[in-house]
This record gives sequence, structure tokens and C-alpha cells, in this order.
Amino acid sequence: MLRRAREERERLEHELLAPEATKADRSAGRAEPEDPDELRTAFERDRDRVIHSKAFRRLKHKTQVFLNPDGDHFVTRMTHTIHVNQVGRALARALGLNEDLTEAICLAHDVGHSPFGHTGEEALSPLVDGEWLHSAHGVRTLSLLEPLNLSHEVLDGVRAHSWRVDPPPETPEGWLCRFADRIAYLTHDVSDALRAGVIEYHDLPVAALTTFGATAREWIGSMVNAVIDASHETGVVSMRGEHLEVMGTLRSFMFERVYLRPESEAQKDKAILVIQDLVRYYLEHPDEVPDSYTVPGAPPLTRAIDYVAGMTDRYALRAHDRLYRPTLLD
Repeated sequence: MLRRAREERERLEHELLAPEATKADRSAGRAEPEDPDELRTAFERDRDRVIHSKAFRRLKHKTQVFLNPDGDHFVTRMTHTIHVNQVGRALARALGLNEDLTEAICLAHDVGHSPFGHTGEEALSPLVDGEWLHSAHGVRTLSLLEPLNLSHEVLDGVRAHSWRVDPPPETPEGWLCRFADRIAYLTHDVSDALRAGVIEYHDLPVAALTTFGATAREWIGSMVNAVIDASHETGVVSMRGEHLEVMGTLRSFMFERVYLRPESEAQKDKAILVIQDLVRYYLEHPDEVPDSYTVPGAPPLTRAIDYVAGMTDRYALRAHDRLYRPTLLD
């Protein structure tokens, strides 16, 4: 067997990866300088720290699309993250980009999500100046609430993994996470919507079936190949125009038929009520927020939001039930 120390692995990155790839020994570094690991590169250490974090573990009980679904096969925020990671690694390997950095970003990209998926952003935004974004809270979580001292490139990828965020990622690996995230959620959200009976197979846009294929496996392969081909041709991470256009059509269809359907709106209203009730309660009772869930000395509203945003769906529901059900019964 071989014993490849960090220096050799860093050398191999320069020999084997594409010129555009982000090299671990060229990282912009960490907020707090650390001695290098004997065996692992900086990005390998980041990946390992994310996997062992509490914020990562909580993803298994956070919503992707369907709240408290019946059935064991619906996607959670954790399984979504694993899907994104698989797609991101496949793209990085095919394009000669840094697989370890891509994996660290993909595994960490959603740790800032509040309970109940993107509904949490709608619930929290009215309570802060500007807009509350899970991507920004992910950086806050990894830097301050559960400080892992990650590399600049990983935090930047988390910050900008959402297409809504500008400026875009600084690294090509961060761009891979953007595409991997969208490929993963469109594919598995369609599968979950079909499984739940929200849509029928014949409802899907014809362009999606003729461009991507007939099955989820074909869809992922088609979209991944579209990114690989376009990125190889242009030298920057991108996607073939036809696939990008159809992806937009499919995304619009999902918003209309799944994400914003009347039944989802009713669930969303309940989720918003739970989150805002909890924030108001902990704003009025800041001493009940454990210091380990926020930054000691933070303003009461910040403490309340940090605590509630870190909750899993089931924890938030139990907390709301404990705090408010007696009032409703009086």
C-alpha cells in the first residue's frame, strides 16, 4: 500500500487537475490560521469537518418540499444534500476540477436552512432588515454558531450556491454546486410529486421528456452531460443552452403545479405561523435561548432567530406545541 502525505496529494492536484481547478495549496486560507494536516489537504479537512458537524446531522429532519410526508421514500434535506454531492463529484471528476472542494461545498451548502425549507426564509425575512437567506445563514452557522474555521473557498461556495445570490461563486467548484443543486432538486422533487399524486406523468412538460429522457436516471445523466459538454467547450462552468432553457421551463412548471399549489400554501401558512410564533417567544424570553445555539451577547432578536433557524422541523413543532397549546386550550 501507499502512504501519500499531504504534500504529495497537493502535487498530484497540480499534475492531474485542469488548469482552471482550485488547488488546495493555493487556498486563500482560513479566518484563524492552522498548521497543515500531515495527510489531508485543506479541502479534505473541510469536507470532514462538515460531515461531523451538528448542523449537518440536523439536515435529516429538515423539509425538502413535503412537510411531514407519509411514506419513507420522500426526500429530506439530508438526502437532497447527498444527491447534490453525488452530482457535484461526478461533474468535478469529469471536468478535472477539485473534487474535494466540490464535495465540501455541496455537503455544506444547505446547513443554514431553517425549519420547513424555503418557507422558513419567507417567515424570517419580515423580521430582519433586507432578506433572510439560508445561504448567508449557512456561512454564519459554519463561521460563528458552530465555528469550523473552514477555508475561504468553501464558505464562498456556501454563500453563493443559490442562483439568487450575487456576486456568483469565486471558484469553478462553487459553480458546480449551483448546477448540481438545481439538477438534484428538480429531479427528485418531480419524483416526489409523482409519488404523492400531486402531478401525473402526462402533466410533465413535453420538452422535459424529449430533452432529458423518460426516467429520473436519464434526466440526471442528460443534465450532467449537458454541463460537462458546455464547460469543456467554453472553459467555464456552464450548461448547453437547450438544456438550460428546458430546465427553466421545468422549474416554472414545478412552482406552478407543486411548490405554490393551494395545498402547499395552506401548509406554508401554518409553518410561517410556527416559526414567527417561536421567534416572538424567544425574543421576549432571551434567557431561554442556549448560548450554544447563538453568539453570546448577541441582540435578543438575533439570538431568537439563530435558535429557531437551527431547529429541525420536528423540534420546532414540539417547541411550538409546548409553548402555545396550553394557551389555545385555556
